[in-house]
Amino acid sequence: MANKVEVKDLLDAGVHFGHLTRRWNPNMAPYIYMERNGIHIINLYKSAAKMEEAGEALKKIAASGRKILFVATKKQAKEIVADQALRANMPYITERWPGGMLTNFITIRKAVKKMSSIDRMKKDGTFNTLSKKERLQVDRLRAKLEKNLGSISEMSRLPAALFVVDITREHIAVKEAQKLNIPIFAMVDTNSDPREVEYVIPSNDDASKSIDKVVSYLAESIIEGLSERKSGKDDNEEAGDKPARTKAPKAKKTTEEKVTTEAPAKAPEAKKATEEKATAEVPSTDPEDKKAMKEAKEEVKLESKEETLEKAKPSTEEKEEEK
Repeated sequence: MANKVEVKDLLDAGVHFGHLTRRWNPNMAPYIYMERNGIHIINLYKSAAKMEEAGEALKKIAASGRKILFVATKKQAKEIVADQALRANMPYITERWPGGMLTNFITIRKAVKKMSSIDRMKKDGTFNTLSKKERLQVDRLRAKLEKNLGSISEMSRLPAALFVVDITREHIAVKEAQKLNIPIFAMVDTNSDPREVEYVIPSNDDASKSIDKVVSYLAESIIEGLSERKSGKDDNEEAGDKPARTKAPKAKKTTEEKVTTEAPAKAPEAKKATEEKATAEVPSTDPEDKKAMKEAKEEVKLESKEETLEKAKPSTEEKEEEK
């Protein structure tokens, strides 16, 4: 896990400063510590606990190999979020949230593919065959797409989670994520509704120091998750499936030998058993059965005797003729 969040560091970064009391959202009451000079003060102990919880959840998502989309179009948050997202190798939106970015993701992917097709045109030489005006138009289109969608060019599918700075400003992104049941991690100030977010980080979302403190901590958690995934892959590659591959043929051979040795041995035994069974079938000891058997035997003897006499007759007649 990433380093534990120190309350003193959050205090130094100004994470505890909220908005004016007249601009507060009553649903943020559990995260507000007190009021001072007409400004709400956020409870930093709760902020630290929520940051650690969010960091652990993002670490698990990164370890699973899925993407987390960073969203921040505020002037003071743009550069910070872009730098930290690049450090964590995650996609980000810092210029303008394109409508339907999540709910109409297929169309966004088409626009990204258009960028790659323009790059191919420049490589294979077809770009040079265009007129000067057409080349200028293509270049402008490429620059516009790069500015708005260049940071998500490697995001081939919907993100597993969304990290947002100021959910009031990025309400369209929040609504789209809610429609698709994508979990939202967000810095929530005292003027926002925390019920719209799964992982609330109560903090000052206007000061650059505060944003840097929170985003850098979460980026560190994501990097840890990615390194865990990489080390797990390396361990699996080293281990491999060698034992299973060597054992399988051996087991097959032993089973084949067992079948060949047992089959011939059992066959004569089975034959012998059937013969013994046939010879062991003794006639019944009942007197009537014995009498019937005796009569049947006598009939057979008489029939055989008659047959022999009939065979002998022609020989006697022949003898008389000779005489």
